Parts: sequence; structure tokens; C-alpha cells
Amino acid sequence: MRKFLVVLDDSKECLNAMRFAAMRAEHTEGDVEILAVIPPEEFNHWIGVGSLMREEAKERIHAHYEVFAKWMRDKHGIDPRLVIREGNVVEEILKRVNESKDIGVLVLGAASGRGGPGPIITQLMRQSASLPVPMTIVPGEMSKERLESIT
Repeated sequence: MRKFLVVLDDSKECLNAMRFAAMRAEHTEGDVEILAVIPPEEFNHWIGVGSLMREEAKERIHAHYEVFAKWMRDKHGIDPRLVIREGNVVEEILKRVNESKDIGVLVLGAASGRGGPGPIITQLMRQSASLPVPMTIVPGEMSKERLESIT
């Protein structure tokens, strides 16, 4: 069974990546795994504050995930799995792809505008030749209707 790995973050383009992954999984009888990465704490010497910040980040991730998970279950019959990691986003994506042999496609949303597609895509493109799975980049400005027609 093919599993689509999609990254959960606060970006606008994340929505289209989630849509694409869910629709492709539904049409190919695959699964979706959602990866959320908590960046390393900048103030590790404040252990109590760092722990509180980490817990708050996990609560936000779970709340955000539940919105997507409910939509995937209700609309597409997909029950996504959530994986939460701590560290550098790109490093954690690469680790997850290499750990799980079930992951068949990495799905990322591309930002529009002058800033380019976004830091995750920019960094992963430099390493794309060594990725063990294909990477699908979904334009953040693509309409829901267009996504539905191509998936």
C-alpha cells in the first residue's frame, strides 16, 4: 500500500498539500501520514519554559491535525496517522522517509510569491537526487477544483 507523507505546518500552502495527499490516497487506496516538526528550542537553559513551550506546540499540532484528519475521514475515507518530531524540519523529513519503507511519495505545498516555493522545498531540492521516494510539489495557489480534476 502506498503511503503519502505530507508536512503539517502553519503555511497557507499546507492546505493544498493535504488536499492532494488525501485525494491521491483515496484514488489509489493508499494512506496518508502527516508529519509535524517542532523546531529546536532556542532557550534550552530555561527548562521549565522549554517544556511548557513544547507542550503548547504539541497541543497546537494536535488541534490542527484533528481538523485535517476529520476532513480526510469524512470526505475521503482516509484515516491519517500523525507523527510528531522535534528538530530541523528537513532533517526530520529525510529521517522519516528513510525510516518508513511504506512511504511512497513526499507531498509538499509550494508558496507563491517572490520568496520562492518555501524553505523546505528549496532545501529538499538540493537533496532531491538522493531522496528514496518521489517528491510531489503542489502549488499553493491551485484551486480545489483543479486539484480534484488532476488527482
